Amino acid sequence: MRAVDRGQRRASYQQARSRETKHALVQAAVALWRAHGYAGTTVADICRAAGVSKGLFYFHFPRKEDVLLEVGVLSTRTAQREVHALLEKPYEVSSVIESVLTGLERSMRRNPPELIVETILEGYRYEHRLLAGEAPADESLSYIFAELFERAQADGKLPGHVDTLRLAQATQSLVSEGARHWAAGVYGDRRFSDVVGGDIAALIAGWVRS
Repeated sequence: MRAVDRGQRRASYQQARSRETKHALVQAAVALWRAHGYAGTTVADICRAAGVSKGLFYFHFPRKEDVLLEVGVLSTRTAQREVHALLEKPYEVSSVIESVLTGLERSMRRNPPELIVETILEGYRYEHRLLAGEAPADESLSYIFAELFERAQADGKLPGHVDTLRLAQATQSLVSEGARHWAAGVYGDRRFSDVVGGDIAALIAGWVRS
């Protein structure tokens, strides 16, 4: 039993170290991209900043672009956690969406536009690889507002005929395209949360009436 316990502890320790290394690589990459731009940062630069070897980098990320994908995944999960927290108390669908979009905008303002655009585009490329069977699916991923719409339907805030999964998917597309356009300056002085929030409100209203 003691040998088994030692083996389990060793495995847990190694998993924790692996997560820490992956996190350090992402942090180093984002810091360098903010300072020097995405195109001007190499894998070697990221490894030096994180204090790891190239071999360890490629163990976690087969390509530099996969770090971008991880940044997008982390952003999505942060937004999902906020949705979940907001649903722990009385809520309105519109107020949850507004709060989450405001948080996303606040996060995007910390990054250069190039990084936001590249992250969105890499997410699209990943979806294309999934459809072509060239990339493994991450079963832990879901759409930002999936939990909100499912809960809202259960609570009678959305009618039963609404396909909540498709609505969450369509809403995710609005968020992604909205982030790309916001970073490219298409919205001018208008807030990301106002423009995208309005688009999502119109989408929901259309689905409710259909």
